Amino acid sequence: MKVLLVEDEKKIAAFVRKGLEAQGFVVEVAHDGDNGYALASTRAYDAIVLDIMLPGRDGLSILRNLRDRRLTVPVILLTARSELNERLEGLNLGADDYLTKPFFIEELIARIQAVVRRAAGTPQSILSHADLTVNLLTREVERAGRKIELTAREFALLEQLARSPGRVFTRMQICEKVWNYDFDPGSNLVDVYVQRLRKKIDGPDSPGLIETIRGVGYRMKAVE
Repeated sequence: MKVLLVEDEKKIAAFVRKGLEAQGFVVEVAHDGDNGYALASTRAYDAIVLDIMLPGRDGLSILRNLRDRRLTVPVILLTARSELNERLEGLNLGADDYLTKPFFIEELIARIQAVVRRAAGTPQSILSHADLTVNLLTREVERAGRKIELTAREFALLEQLARSPGRVFTRMQICEKVWNYDFDPGSNLVDVYVQRLRKKIDGPDSPGLIETIRGVGYRMKAVE
């Protein structure tokens, strides 16, 4: 899940980014409203966490402009103030939720997951493929009843492949989604993580689920 965090207080931004990345989110950060709006209006995100008080454009102005352009990405507002009129204005402009500082990172994660599920129109939190199950909320993975421990990056890679069985993802697409940076043709990072993931989810009695498409990338094998 790719999230844009627009927060001018760098300590708060670093804390939130660390907490989200620990749960497998891919996070981009902007520390002012102008840069935040530029990113929000030109790149694709699953959700935006947007502080209201920002240098440059303020959060409500960013939200208003996004909605005027019919960009429907879910937005969670952050505010240090608790006045009812500010919260109402944000919701009336099209915010999906809000949090008042200070907040627990666990609550922010739960709210991001909730607004993304609502935006997708599907409450499904478990991906099932063959005998593999991936719980997106608890981040538990099982194959044929066997529990599998994955790192945050391994989980993000598995989630991307399991969401679209049969679809081929290039190494560039995987890098952009899982690591949030451009693919280096000389790097074998994606290949290494795929091999690590295969060792964990496959076994003697479990056929391989991740296929290599030579010269292109990888896909989760479609199950007939």
